[in-house]
Amino acid sequence: MVLKPHVAINVKDLNKSVVFYTQLFGVEPVKVRPGYAKFDLEQPALNFTLNEGGEVSGGLNHLGIQVKSTEDVLVAKERLQKEGLATFDEMNTTCCYARQDKIWVTSPDGHRWEVFTVLADAEEKSNDSPVCCTLDEPKQIETDCCS
Repeated sequence: MVLKPHVAINVKDLNKSVVFYTQLFGVEPVKVRPGYAKFDLEQPALNFTLNEGGEVSGGLNHLGIQVKSTEDVLVAKERLQKEGLATFDEMNTTCCYARQDKIWVTSPDGHRWEVFTVLADAEEKSNDSPVCCTLDEPKQIETDCCS
């Protein structure tokens, strides 16, 4: 049996979101209909759908794609920047009880996505990450948010 997680999110503007997620995932959606788009991803294995309308923030903190190495994080960063997306780096940071290297991008609806690798386990949830798992309110991630 093949297991593939499914994530469905609400978006304000389907067209803008399709462009963003095509850039993020590096593939076109397999289905686009009025108010709906579906990405059927192989890597990571994910059935990801966009539904236009409804509440977009809900209780979602952030989403992520875990990769094998810091090199893979940097390859993703380069690809996303070539697509015109602004990225925010967090290298050697503590987040969610792990030491990680990561980059962040933010969707048109404010959904925060990280591409990350875990370097080591950590005893603390977060002590040096300005955009990590402890944020009470989602915010737009910008390159100057730490200054």
